[in-house]
Amino acid sequence: MRQDRRPVGVDTIATLTPFTRATAPVPTLEFERAFWTRHWARVAGVDEAGRGAWAGPVVAGAVILPRVRATRAWWTVPALRALRDARDSKLLSPAQRESLIEPIRAGALACATGLATREEIDALGILAATRLAMQRALEALPLAPEALLLDALTLPATRLPQRAIVHGDQLSLSIACASILAKVTRDHLMIELDAQLPGYGLAQHKGYGTAAHRAALEVLGVSREHRVSFAPVRERMRPGR
Repeated sequence: MRQDRRPVGVDTIATLTPFTRATAPVPTLEFERAFWTRHWARVAGVDEAGRGAWAGPVVAGAVILPRVRATRAWWTVPALRALRDARDSKLLSPAQRESLIEPIRAGALACATGLATREEIDALGILAATRLAMQRALEALPLAPEALLLDALTLPATRLPQRAIVHGDQLSLSIACASILAKVTRDHLMIELDAQLPGYGLAQHKGYGTAAHRAALEVLGVSREHRVSFAPVRERMRPGR
């Protein structure tokens, strides 16, 4: 018989329809409510940024929002009204993401970020490093969470009740806020790295595999912040290139 090795309380919801900026629904607090009704008041939404990049760290955000009655029309709640434009970070412009950081910090009961370095990504693999960044974000929260909502992943290292939701950053407000926090934090780090490693364009593409990034690698070679465990980077380290 197959043993289920998922943590206690883990549930995974798959949403197969891909969303675009035009078709993405407004995230709700319905998934949070499912935990609230079971008397877990501090529900942390967790998401990452930078998992697919060729360079730099992977960053995770964790956000605990207050329990409210209006889980669908949550923007009518005064404490959350400033978050009415919160969506999956990938569907927002840089300026929109930046404008939401202070409202997230003000409206949340607690929020924090954590990261795994390029060295940890290459040593552990990107999946384990992503989970490590998420765990660090949770540990950095000033309030201990009682349950977790995560975008697609689960955290086997924690025994907290948790739910992994595909497209969770487009369906859960807590995860959407975590995605924004992680993305803005990582973008700032990549801008700092750009000043240390000029020529790669890290401030523009944030380490992702764009044509400009590929061209810079061809000219400049691999830097200390490039993930050598990723095939496109490793291929540029071969002798004769």
